[in-house]
Amino acid sequence: MQPIQQAITGGEGQGDLRQPYQALVQFYAAFNGRDLRTMAANWDNSSAAVLDNPLGGIKRGWEDISAVYLKIFNGQAKVRVEFFDYTIHEAVDLFYAVRRERGDFALGDERLALAIRTTRVFRRVNGIWKQVHHHGSIDDPQLLERYQKAVLRGT
Repeated sequence: MQPIQQAITGGEGQGDLRQPYQALVQFYAAFNGRDLRTMAANWDNSSAAVLDNPLGGIKRGWEDISAVYLKIFNGQAKVRVEFFDYTIHEAVDLFYAVRRERGDFALGDERLALAIRTTRVFRRVNGIWKQVHHHGSIDDPQLLERYQKAVLRGT
C-alpha cells in the first residue's frame, strides 16, 4: 500500500462521516479550528477512548481527553498540524490511519516546526466513525523537550 502524500488539513470540507477519510478531515478541522464541539463529535465520548500524546500523556475517557484539547485550544500558543504520508486500513467496524503529522507551533517569538509520528484508530458507532485511540510521538528528543516546555509556558 502506497502512502498518501496529499495532506489532510481540515480545510477540505466536511462530507460523509461514514467514510474514514472524512472522519480524519473532521478531526483536523476541529484541531486546527480550536473547536471543542467538533472534536467531541469526532471522538467516542465513552470511557473506552484513549489519548497518548507528547503533551497530555495517557488520558482515558472523553472527560480527560477533552481537558487536554481544552488546554491547547484556550492557551496562548497556536498549534496547527496536518496529516500526510499516511495509509488507511479498514475492517468492518474499525479503521486506523498511520504515519506522520507536520505542523507549526507559535508562542510569542518562539516558533517550532513539528514532526510527529501518529496513529489514529476509529470504530463505527451508529453508522459513523468515532475516534477511540490516538498515539502521537516526537522522535527528536530536543524538539520534544522544546515543545513540551513551550506549551507549558503558553497554557
